[in-house]
Amino acid sequence: MESGLYVHIPFCQTKCGYCDFYSVPLQGRQTAPLVEQVIAELDARLSTWALPITTVFIGGGTPTLLPHDELDLLLRTIRSGTARQPVCEWTVEANPATVDARKAAILVENGVTRVSMGAQSFFERELAVLERLHGPEDVQPTVRLLRDAGLPSLNVDLIFGIPGQTLETWTESLARAIELDTQHLSCYGLTYEPGTPLTARLHRGDIAPCDESLEARMFETTIEVLNRAGFEQYEISNFARPGQQCRHNLLYWRNHPYLGIGPSAAGFDGSRRYKNVPNVDAYVRRMRDQGHAEAESETIDERTLFTEMIMVQLRTHEGLSRRAVVDRLGFDPIERLATELGAAAARGWLEVTESHVRLTAAGQLVANRVILELIPARREGIALPLAG
Repeated sequence: MESGLYVHIPFCQTKCGYCDFYSVPLQGRQTAPLVEQVIAELDARLSTWALPITTVFIGGGTPTLLPHDELDLLLRTIRSGTARQPVCEWTVEANPATVDARKAAILVENGVTRVSMGAQSFFERELAVLERLHGPEDVQPTVRLLRDAGLPSLNVDLIFGIPGQTLETWTESLARAIELDTQHLSCYGLTYEPGTPLTARLHRGDIAPCDESLEARMFETTIEVLNRAGFEQYEISNFARPGQQCRHNLLYWRNHPYLGIGPSAAGFDGSRRYKNVPNVDAYVRRMRDQGHAEAESETIDERTLFTEMIMVQLRTHEGLSRRAVVDRLGFDPIERLATELGAAAARGWLEVTESHVRLTAAGQLVANRVILELIPARREGIALPLAG
């Protein structure tokens, strides 16, 4: 079974108001101690990892904020550590205006095949609501630098449902992203995560959420516009030109194993999941003192794995694979969930075939509700929060 490698570099220029991922403002911090210990963890984990690593994803944060020499050292170490098998896809996240010509060359020369660009919107006012530092004018020059360096593939992240956003501005943001000749678009509905500044502003009444019917129309428009432009929807929020799906994310969505390296990173070996301490200083200290930085670990039992397969596979266009559940867990999901699947299919939310269970177009609009009604833990009274 193939596996993936995720490396978390949490440094940002500033913390965006909507973000609940672990990230910290750079603000003059020394980055070298973290890079040193990320490399140490990478070496240690790779020495005992038997599965072939076919995808690499460096996220954050904004990994391209690292100084040139440290970015080069990190990438060279990853390239060397994964050299025993061919890596078919290597993604690095970047924000507009965080890549110069030298950094673009470092990425490409070390084997990076794909950059995921956090544009989010092409309108100044919408970026201000999200507390993004870049402007719409920063996106195209950054893309040009990457293209000139020879980068093969580009993803652009966009957000809809921003307070004050209209259907017209969202459609224009889609058009501007398509004009960049990108191979992939990730289009996420804005979520108000607990504990974030944006959610606090919502509770104070400083901003008003997007109307639900407008947000649904934005989602439907996304599918229509991107289909006309030659993109295929292969997951609720992800669209790709033929053959350009993000293979790393597909590993997650198919419940394959992956290594997680860095503060707050999680890993899964097929039966055990771990998560590293979500603090840069604590991570560096634990790595130096103990040789690892795990803060949590759990064995994944049958019920949990089945729940997770439902939660992530139903978000994909291919859906929940009957064969995958039988092979991994030894039972037929369609037989086990016959009553629940029948009820959801009768409401037009699910399509049940011989090989897969898939969300319909109507089901995608209420995906979280459908998933919650299917998962075993929900029926046993266990709360399972789902993101967007």
